[in-house]
Amino acid sequence: MGLFILNRMVYLIIIVTMFTAFVPPSICILSPEEVAKIPVKFLDLAKKQEVLDWMVGVRRKIHENPELGFEEFETSKLIRAELDKMGVPYRYPLAETGLVGYIGTGMPPIVAIRADMDALPLQESVDWEHKSKVPGKMHACGHDAHVAMLLGAAKILKQHQHQLQGTVVLVFQPAEEGIGGAKKMVEAGAVENVDAIFGLHVSVDFPIGSVASRSGPILAGSGFFEAIISGKGGHAAIPQHTIDPILAASTVIVSLQQLVSREADPLDSQVVTVAKFQGGVAFNVIPDSVTIGGTFRAFSKESFIQLKQRIEEVITRQASVQRCNATVIFDENEKQPLIPVTVNDKDLHKHWRNVAENMLGSKNVIERQPLMGAEDFSFYQEVVPGYFFFVGMKDETKSTLKSGHSPYYTINEDVLPYGAALHAALAARYLAENHSKSTFTFPEASSHDEL
Repeated sequence: MGLFILNRMVYLIIIVTMFTAFVPPSICILSPEEVAKIPVKFLDLAKKQEVLDWMVGVRRKIHENPELGFEEFETSKLIRAELDKMGVPYRYPLAETGLVGYIGTGMPPIVAIRADMDALPLQESVDWEHKSKVPGKMHACGHDAHVAMLLGAAKILKQHQHQLQGTVVLVFQPAEEGIGGAKKMVEAGAVENVDAIFGLHVSVDFPIGSVASRSGPILAGSGFFEAIISGKGGHAAIPQHTIDPILAASTVIVSLQQLVSREADPLDSQVVTVAKFQGGVAFNVIPDSVTIGGTFRAFSKESFIQLKQRIEEVITRQASVQRCNATVIFDENEKQPLIPVTVNDKDLHKHWRNVAENMLGSKNVIERQPLMGAEDFSFYQEVVPGYFFFVGMKDETKSTLKSGHSPYYTINEDVLPYGAALHAALAARYLAENHSKSTFTFPEASSHDEL
């Protein structure tokens, strides 16, 4: 028992030492006029040539060495090295390869800003100096730029640490691409005690210097399903001696389309797509079973749950009509969880719009229509008020940018200062505007353990 207490005391001394280094010696309270100037000031800093060149260099290093979900060991190592140079403390590992950094007072209010780190299993088809060095892997969705932007924000915030009226949590997340890295980060406590979280994504749809988002649902909930439909195989010339699973699967697919066309509210966008059909190997043999699979998406939690339930009912019952049995599997597991709807908090929407308009002008703040794509940022929003937005990088004077998940995907690196400055300004302004509202105080032991 005595040894346990001694070890505990040593541990607490180490944590307290780290926490003390984390807290700035004094806090400069900003006037409302100074708070209003933060966005433009931070954008000017992010556009400085030395800062831009540094972010470009970080982004290109990551791009050359892409890593898939939960394999981002070198990416995480690079991030930690940069945070070490800045003197930013962090926790590592979370969710295998993730980490969180801390800048500010160590006290509430606490706001988080997030970047995803993983690449895609694609062979890069763009020939340039910093092409992927890893066969079959590529940053084809801009996550390398997201990491560089968040590090850029960290650099700006660290330089203004004495002005931060609370704590900024830097969330570097693994495995966004469909395998639930955000869920793992939440489970690991990445956003524990956080009051709000912001996330962004670069976009080829909007011009450089603009941003786009909306209040409420902006990205759909997404899930996958697979069904094995079993019958009785036999010769195609004597179908009466068989129970045909291909016919059953065909009626299932047609019936699934009626879930959206006849059961869903036309104003409540939903999608059910069967994209996989496997059955049979010969022209004249009816197989014993068929496997079908696909995806379903919706813009509300209620519609998403209802759609999932009805998909299972339609598959099993339609198969039964054709005398077949069906087993439906939803890829709701540790490796591939169902992704919730991304819903932007209305109060954070007002905050985002104010910051973005101060920085970019009102004409460059665009109301975005909802998209059927999915984002696991929604897992944070299930436990913390959150806001997700898009940063434009289209430039009509340059070559046309390909959309995400294309082997020809490229980044307009002029976007990096905008993402970095927006991250930093959203966080700093949030703290300045909410520091007097916070009533939470850290528990003595657990807060030091966390930080």
